Amino acid sequence: MKTEYGRSLIEIIGVLALTAIMTAGAIKLYSSIRTNQNHTIVSANLREIAKDIKLLFDMREDYNGLSVEYLQKAGAIKNVNAPIGNNWVIEPIEDGKAFTIKLFDIGHSDCEFFAVSVPQWATRVLVNNHDIDDNPHCFSGSTNNVFFIAE
Repeated sequence: MKTEYGRSLIEIIGVLALTAIMTAGAIKLYSSIRTNQNHTIVSANLREIAKDIKLLFDMREDYNGLSVEYLQKAGAIKNVNAPIGNNWVIEPIEDGKAFTIKLFDIGHSDCEFFAVSVPQWATRVLVNNHDIDDNPHCFSGSTNNVFFIAE
């Protein structure tokens, strides 16, 4: 009687296919976790920036003179780089009675994250110049703009 040793080619291909499927799933899960982590970090950074702005300017009761550069010089932010996207502006609005944090060139998934709800520190959020509603108003590329307005 003849005994077989080793594995057939079909068995090896099956194992490789299962390994590939499991690896693809793990990569997708890792990517999702990393994206959620980045969103949480950016949200926390924006909340802290808004809190620092209010601490610096509430005694004056107006936000005139507010800018990214001012916040860096005051030590409220480490550098002038945007927390997300390629560019950002922080400026007073409504004759200095409120301020806005404008994030430019945001990716689609990041835009959809910010288009869900208004954070506690903001009074209004504009996504590509639209108020938040059931439609996120996000573009497919990385040309989205998100504006947070706070009083």
